[in-house]
Amino acid sequence: MTYQLHLKRLIDLTFALTLLAIVWPILLLVILVLFVTKHPSIFFKQQRVGYGNTVFTIYKFCTMNYKKDHCGKLLPDANRLTVTGRWLRKTSLDELPQLWNIVKGEMSFVGPRPLLVEYISLYTPEQAARHLVRPGISGWAQVNGRNAITWTQKFTFDTWYVANCSLKLDMYIMWLTIGKVFSLSNVHQPGHATSEKFNGRN
Repeated sequence: MTYQLHLKRLIDLTFALTLLAIVWPILLLVILVLFVTKHPSIFFKQQRVGYGNTVFTIYKFCTMNYKKDHCGKLLPDANRLTVTGRWLRKTSLDELPQLWNIVKGEMSFVGPRPLLVEYISLYTPEQAARHLVRPGISGWAQVNGRNAITWTQKFTFDTWYVANCSLKLDMYIMWLTIGKVFSLSNVHQPGHATSEKFNGRN
């Protein structure tokens, strides 16, 4: 408990500030690439649910355009994911702006991924336990399949992490995360460009 409440936050803040000082040239390069390729926006911002059901704004690099059909409805993700965006997702570079979320105390390096606000009412009491810790850039579910596993499997991994959170486990997850990033694996869910929406049953 002491680790979750105090030490984990100190480690997150220290490493987030250190990484920002190191990767700022990469951040600028991605911004330049998105500008040159005429992306509709540089950053993607969206409301997500974090620790204690607190709603916050998550930051990512924009990977999609905003094209709509004749009814004014956004096209499916597969039709809006740009070439540059696909590369950013494959390399996980689109996640770099979340270092700012960590600095602000809204996220951690390791924890259940922060999900959409609309999902809150769909969780079972067991699944809702994922909000007892800060959400993470990576997590136990991400290193055990990422977007290639079902929602049920993701939530099982998330709740297991909440019950077993420790410094040793976080270090192990970060080690596995590095391998996942370099292998470019499990970026998409089968049959989907990104991840299928959660409907309370899948």
